[in-house]
Amino acid sequence: MMKSFFAELPDVAPDYSLEEMLEAGCHFGHQKVKWNPRMAEWIHSEKDGVHIFDLIKTKEQLRIAHNAAYKLGQEGKNLVIVGTKRQAREIVVKVAQESGALYIFSRWLGGLLTNWEQVKLSLKRMQKIAAGLADGSYKSYTKFEQVQLEKELNRLRRFFSGIETLKEQPDCLFVVDTVREKIAVREASLTGVPVIGICDSNANPDLVDICIPANDDAQKSLELIINAVAAGYAAGKAAQKKVKAKPKAAPDSVKAVETK
Repeated sequence: MMKSFFAELPDVAPDYSLEEMLEAGCHFGHQKVKWNPRMAEWIHSEKDGVHIFDLIKTKEQLRIAHNAAYKLGQEGKNLVIVGTKRQAREIVVKVAQESGALYIFSRWLGGLLTNWEQVKLSLKRMQKIAAGLADGSYKSYTKFEQVQLEKELNRLRRFFSGIETLKEQPDCLFVVDTVREKIAVREASLTGVPVIGICDSNANPDLVDICIPANDDAQKSLELIINAVAAGYAAGKAAQKKVKAKPKAAPDSVKAVETK
């Protein structure tokens, strides 16, 4: 299913600037000793023991990722951005909220996909506690019980605050660092959830559906790539709203009556 969904993509992505990608440091991989040989096709050269990505290929993969995100948004599917590393958290939250994507920035909770039914119960529990504390439903509880409920809510929000509206398994993950988030990538593979992933030179691109070969450590590189993918998703959602808002043409029988 995931392969077929990404088989035919719209061509709406902008022509990203190689100069901007170069300035952002997207081309820097890890040291050669840390590389994964499966990334060989995306690497242009080596300089001072550090692998250098072929930015022409990175640019093309980024366009594919943008188009995939656009299609997800256009078809009303959800996209969860997973970025828990320090330099990615702030941009992940900001960009996700602006684009309408969901996000995980604290840490990936093991079993989020493979034990989805239990996670769904936790999400419902979080919503129930939040609503109860807000509307005074727990006023009859003791102070100790209310404090325990607040602690439970804070713990649940730490894991689920960016996906609290998720009602079913995610339609797609956008993983900022596929090595760091290997559990998320593995669970997605087991459950059939497609993955768009930023793959540094130490990653295995075979584990994701759309590989964006690039520096996943430099903040400017992350900002450029995360913004590009999220922009595709936002544009797709905007296109979906336009289609829904477009007035339907009157049936021929109605038109005939109107012309009499």
